[in-house]
Amino acid sequence: MTPPLPSRAERYAKGKALRKITPRGAHAKLVGPMDRDANAILEAQNKNRLPALFSLRAQLMASNSFAYLRGAAAVMAHDLQWQPMVGAKVHACGDCHLMNFGAFATPEDNILFDINDFDETLPGVDFTVDLKRLAASIAVAATDLGLAADKRHALAAAAVRAYRRRMENLSYSTPLEIWHSRIDLESETRKFRNAALRRKIATLMARARGQGLDRDDNFPHLAESGAPLVHDRAPRIFHFAADSDAGAGFDPKADLAAYRDMLSPAVRNLLDRYALRDFVFKAVGVGSVGTYCYVGLFMTGDEEPVFLQIKEANPSVLEALDDRLAFKGNQGQRVVEGQRMMQAASDIFLGWTQNRQSGRQYYVRILKNRRLGAMSEIAEEGGIADYARLCGRTLARAHARSGDPALMAGYMGDSDAFDEAMGDFAVAYAKQNEIDHEAWTRVHKPLAGVKNDK
Repeated sequence: MTPPLPSRAERYAKGKALRKITPRGAHAKLVGPMDRDANAILEAQNKNRLPALFSLRAQLMASNSFAYLRGAAAVMAHDLQWQPMVGAKVHACGDCHLMNFGAFATPEDNILFDINDFDETLPGVDFTVDLKRLAASIAVAATDLGLAADKRHALAAAAVRAYRRRMENLSYSTPLEIWHSRIDLESETRKFRNAALRRKIATLMARARGQGLDRDDNFPHLAESGAPLVHDRAPRIFHFAADSDAGAGFDPKADLAAYRDMLSPAVRNLLDRYALRDFVFKAVGVGSVGTYCYVGLFMTGDEEPVFLQIKEANPSVLEALDDRLAFKGNQGQRVVEGQRMMQAASDIFLGWTQNRQSGRQYYVRILKNRRLGAMSEIAEEGGIADYARLCGRTLARAHARSGDPALMAGYMGDSDAFDEAMGDFAVAYAKQNEIDHEAWTRVHKPLAGVKNDK
């Protein structure tokens, strides 16, 4: 017999006691050396990236301060190492900004809202790390929208409040109930105060059920005539020669065979019903531009397509928090494990592989457009407040799967003290992000007419 586990009340009390070590108000200030060279941190990431895409990444990040924040996860991870930590650990997303959430259609025809990308995911990270990046992204987005400082603070604090209250509710659930919990977008939309945003989300849900979310300029399209091939859309999507820089990063035959071998027999059987018909390079996101990322077009004998994304996985930027967090093993496996841990309904084709010649490591998933729209579109509907609160609730659900919700709820408490402190931090970091963005734009100019949405 094993000794009994601590009760919810005991864990809540332990979380409350953590306030004596790290007072909730301590999170209000941005501390640490802010004279670091943010440009140098970002330029160092180009070391192993595709040279032809260096300028695209730089120009996308220069377009506005929110795009810069999206691309500067390494800079913020560097800064977060100096911030107060609580000691309540979770499996972190690592890049938890407003635009890293989206809609997912389940096989049961439900539309879930969840975190999208997990390139920087890492276990054993303080829960405040993700929460501070989310809050900061809200303040930065509000800054770009021209909102006053008090409004930026209120929006960020509201998202943290939504996180805190959802975590409190989850602390009363059993571990199994938490594991099966999900954010149903249809029911969540009913909570939105903004009617225009409710209508917009309803339209997007209808598109998602009809697989219409895949139809945008950054999603692969098939050529209109001839053999089934992906239509080039440079600089984002393009074919490449085997002896090019892009071709040296991945061997479709050998590396996809290695991916197939690591799948379960059931998924392997499903994959074998499709054959690879085309293979292209696809530059994605903002911060990921230049990493080696491909899309394979797989088709049945009746030419029914499935796109698989093969995306390079590098060490998480969160390793900057503590050397002891360094992941040992295939970085693609790290991403897959993080996605399975945090997402309510993960992709059946999730897997990983490695190119032996280059040493590059990858994860594989079905390629879908999961975005609900650009931040500007959400803001146009006046819905940023509703959207920010939804992201806060969603992050709480993801954290509760790996962390202790009672411990975190005990620390955050019933008052607004934690929310207000995190709002202060968000506004302070938004100001620092503006400084960093200005330094970036002194070297790099924005590229007009190129979308930076994932």
